[in-house]
Amino acid sequence: MKIVIPGGTGQVGTVLDRALTAAGHEVVILTRSPHGEREVAWDGETLGAWADVVDGSDVVINLAGRSVSCRYTETNLQAMMDSRVRSARVVGEAIEAAARPPKVWLQMSTATVYAHRFDAANDEASGVVGGAEPDVPGYWGFSVEIAKAWEAAQEQARTPDTRKVALRSAMVMSPDRAGVFDVLLKLARLGLGGPVAGGAQYVSWIHDRDFVRAVEFLVERDDLTGPVNLAAPGPLPQRAFMRALRRARGVPVGLPATKWMAELGAFALRSDTELLLKSRRVVPGRLLDAGFTFEHPEWPGAAADLVRRVRTARKSAN
Repeated sequence: MKIVIPGGTGQVGTVLDRALTAAGHEVVILTRSPHGEREVAWDGETLGAWADVVDGSDVVINLAGRSVSCRYTETNLQAMMDSRVRSARVVGEAIEAAARPPKVWLQMSTATVYAHRFDAANDEASGVVGGAEPDVPGYWGFSVEIAKAWEAAQEQARTPDTRKVALRSAMVMSPDRAGVFDVLLKLARLGLGGPVAGGAQYVSWIHDRDFVRAVEFLVERDDLTGPVNLAAPGPLPQRAFMRALRRARGVPVGLPATKWMAELGAFALRSDTELLLKSRRVVPGRLLDAGFTFEHPEWPGAAADLVRRVRTARKSAN
């Protein structure tokens, strides 16, 4: 198959590109700064010559959008909104204009669309969309609005011959450097991987190989449209999540952090505490109902596999 991945140079794009290319597919990356022969320039906002690679393709997987690893200032939040909505909108325009449109458009979204909650898990059928929770910072609601607008841009696109799926993805855990797992592993190794603000908030995640398998599954299943949660069925509280990671890495102790300490750490890392403090208890209802099976459904086994792969890769590099 010919697969086009707008915004495919980040962590998730690297995971997909590597796996899909290894599987024998023709993968084309749309990026603002092309370097390789399979990379094509686009600006993420306007139609251009890049649309030619969409015409005749089999699958489009749009990952484009400003990184969430930043301080959630008003300017940065608006940039997240604009980059996601505009890129989704112009991908829709390219598909609409194509003489031979792709059969499926997978649009990246986020599990952050669901409410901050501890009492029950959020699936696609009964999950609570966030934005109105009491006792959380007001700007958390803007993250939900970003997710809703992102999905709406895909939903409103006039692409009758192309099936559309919104990927409400949890954090994708891969052994790649500078990814979210690499950051968490570094914290654990330094003894800083303890509970944050008590650690009761839930962490939803998905192993990189299950993420790829889920994408392949959704490409093949002609009966699935709309939002689909890409998350392992075993979300767990942050304190248990980090405990399992420390055990996998062989680190006996993780220092706890209060909320204000998390604020300082997030500021130093040029990130935001929403990524640490929001309880994302998300489960893959539609995937499981459709018969998808996870190779890594629980975090302790997934963490052990990822640590092993990190060690193997770094030994090979030395």
